[in-house]
Amino acid sequence: MHSDAPAYGLWGLVILNSAIFIFFAYSFYKPATSRDWRSFSAFSAFLVALFAEMYGFPLTIYLLSGWLQSRFPGVDWFSHDAGHLLEMMFGWRVNPHFGPFHILSFVLIGAGFWLISSGWTKLYRAQRSRMLAIDGIYARIRHPQYDGFILVMLGFLFQWPTILTLAMFPVLVFMYVRLARSEEREALATFGEDYRAYMERVPGFIPRLRPAPPHDPARRRSF
Repeated sequence: MHSDAPAYGLWGLVILNSAIFIFFAYSFYKPATSRDWRSFSAFSAFLVALFAEMYGFPLTIYLLSGWLQSRFPGVDWFSHDAGHLLEMMFGWRVNPHFGPFHILSFVLIGAGFWLISSGWTKLYRAQRSRMLAIDGIYARIRHPQYDGFILVMLGFLFQWPTILTLAMFPVLVFMYVRLARSEEREALATFGEDYRAYMERVPGFIPRLRPAPPHDPARRRSF
């Protein structure tokens, strides 16, 4: 747990990692409307806050250092590995990158980016064809991209929880739900009963085991 290499103050890594993940998300999501940019900007702010503590200044460790040191005296809490709080607190004393919470975080982050990518691909094709995007991932949930952002953030919380990102997470989830409801009102105003029937068949955020049937008449409309 001890090393001569600096654990924090690596602001170049903060900028680099933030830029990589923000660009990665942008390439999957491709925001176009002002609503898209609001959701993407909020997600980007979460990433910057995360990497600022991961490589810049460990605010959470600093604020909790007294309690952590008294409860877990065998851990060097200002080493970089100790930032994986869940692994440390549950007694994973080997490389935390192979710990159960870290592995779970990779699964959630990967699933989140897959949802963002799948959702955008289907939506883009449907918009170009003037059809509702209700097949593929849209046959299971109405808002896969917002689900994807939530899963990515949740994955990072399992990997490197901080006070700031824990506080931001429920606020961002609430924001994404409101954005989804706004989109639905616009779709209802445009497509009426066709979209209402789609809403009744397909859940918004938590998928059912069986997707909506492919012969749904709403397939002839766009969203």
